[in-house]
Amino acid sequence: MAGEQNKKFEVAQTDEEWRKKLGPQRYQVLREHGTERAGSSPLDKNYDPGVYHCAGCGQPLFTAETKFNSRSGWPSFFQPLDDAVETDTDRSHLMVRTEVHCKRCGGHLGHVFDDGPKPTGLRYCMNGLSLDFHPGEEMPPEGDKSDNDKSDKGQIR
Repeated sequence: MAGEQNKKFEVAQTDEEWRKKLGPQRYQVLREHGTERAGSSPLDKNYDPGVYHCAGCGQPLFTAETKFNSRSGWPSFFQPLDDAVETDTDRSHLMVRTEVHCKRCGGHLGHVFDDGPKPTGLRYCMNGLSLDFHPGEEMPPEGDKSDNDKSDKGQIR
């Protein structure tokens, strides 16, 4: 947690701007490293196809294909999207855990544990309040280029 406070993120706002944008519950989780009550998020039991985004900045974080029922009471995933999240050591509450935050805005998402399923063995235990679910959304396959990619420069469309 200490490392991210000095880091500059792509999306940065003042505390006042974050409070206005997020509302009190999401602000407490995303900006003050809070934790929602287990079982309180409808996203915990959501297994519809789609993509989970950061509720702070909209960064895509996880796909539904990586979600699993951890029986923890929080939405859990075995793998984030590439370059979507970062981790820091969390020494709060008299224990050492690995905190997960959004790479783009630094918003606190939850924690990662090494008791997850194959293929990673990881359990990204996320606060539902830190996530926005986009039903039916699909991420382009790895290595797929968008229409705006510069690699097709000079081609006639």
